[in-house]
Amino acid sequence: PVSYTITSRSGSEVDFRDMVVRCNQAGVRIYVDAVVNHMTGYWPDGTSSTGDSGFDAGDETYPGVPYSTPDFNDDICTTSSGNIENYGDAEQVRNCKLVGLNDLALGDNYVREKITAYLNQLLDWGVAGFRMDACKHMWPADLEIVFNGLNDLSTI
Repeated sequence: PVSYTITSRSGSEVDFRDMVVRCNQAGVRIYVDAVVNHMTGYWPDGTSSTGDSGFDAGDETYPGVPYSTPDFNDDICTTSSGNIENYGDAEQVRNCKLVGLNDLALGDNYVREKITAYLNQLLDWGVAGFRMDACKHMWPADLEIVFNGLNDLSTI
């Protein structure tokens, strides 16, 4: 992702919220595929996404959240490439880039607060839950803090 904004070729935030309400009224529950371990990999400077969130992955700048260099794990990854080089090493798997994707520092309170706020917004809109992408690439204790900060499911 380049932000947590719900805007794409498929519609706007308003369209998404309306879809969730209509689906819930019809007895269909919506589960969001939540990508919160990382942001994008390298793209040319100033690239915009479909939802018009500008970003500079090389500079680790994602103003749509906002995230910047201190919000990533560059300083604790132990590999020279910055990428996971040994999938048998839990430190690398959880602290280094997955195939070049900028790895968020979930050990940082600010990052966890941004992720928790994003997931809570979706819950408040009526989603029924999440499929958490790349869980094995995040420390269980950090995920526990995020999960403990989530609102109860809505009764929409």
